[in-house]
Amino acid sequence: MNNRMIAIIVAIIIIVAAVGVYAFSVSNSPDTSKLRISTTTSLEDTGLLKELEAAFEKKYPGVDVQIVSGGTGIAIQYGERGDVDLMLVHDKKREEAFIKEGFGTNRTEFAYNYFWIVGPADDPAGIKGLNATSAFEKIAEEGQANPDQVKFVSRGDDSGTHSREKRIWNNSGVGYVNVTNQTWYIESGKGMGDTLILANEKNAYTLSDSGTFLAFTKNGKIQLVPLVTTGKDLLNIYAAIPVNPDKHPKTNVEGANNFVNFLVSPEGQQIIGNFGKQQYGQPLFIPVPTNPLPSLIVPLLSIPA
Repeated sequence: MNNRMIAIIVAIIIIVAAVGVYAFSVSNSPDTSKLRISTTTSLEDTGLLKELEAAFEKKYPGVDVQIVSGGTGIAIQYGERGDVDLMLVHDKKREEAFIKEGFGTNRTEFAYNYFWIVGPADDPAGIKGLNATSAFEKIAEEGQANPDQVKFVSRGDDSGTHSREKRIWNNSGVGYVNVTNQTWYIESGKGMGDTLILANEKNAYTLSDSGTFLAFTKNGKIQLVPLVTTGKDLLNIYAAIPVNPDKHPKTNVEGANNFVNFLVSPEGQQIIGNFGKQQYGQPLFIPVPTNPLPSLIVPLLSIPA
């Protein structure tokens, strides 16, 4: 074999190797033209995320934001599997565990509202004016005594709202495990909007984020009323968590960070603070202030008449 033939063979080997390396690099590179976000149903059902998405895509015209909506538990599963680049959720304990286990890079609070205990206008359990734990105790007591008149509908879907509900049961004198087998306790296994509709049909109590409740009340889908709306047990904070590229190399880190920065930018915070004002007479979500949120905030959302 002459030197020329050897040189050709070596050149072919180098070219093939280079193509292989390039193909491997491309297959493991993130697709920056798409930003995949998993989110809670409340951000989706109220329409806030749709408005934020439109403004973000206008600011970054080369990026297609793709949203998948579900409870916080489902949203976190998407993040753990690397199916999304960014999570928008509202369950601080699980969010911190997600980051501690290496699945997320950081946690940025961008909005808050309140959970409300809502129910029939005639309030058969008599919870109006109580705090959250006392209200749950009263619902359990009256539900046990009068299961035909007093019912509670739970999301039962491992969402952030369901997690908060379980915490309130456990902080009360009742305990979550003691209510799940009761006839007056009903699990919908669905998102917040569907759970509110079911509670309305059953003339039952439920725990809802204030934003989704106001949206469904305004459009006439439900006739339930807010009965307990204040207290530290009901503060509901939303946070954004980018997925860690060390766990999932194909994560669109740039897009995720750009969206987080957009959420807390003056433009993003203005969208959040104005959302719902025209239609509902008040915002459905409150922008997060520059300083960390205190453990208890005086509610800014008023109870609709």
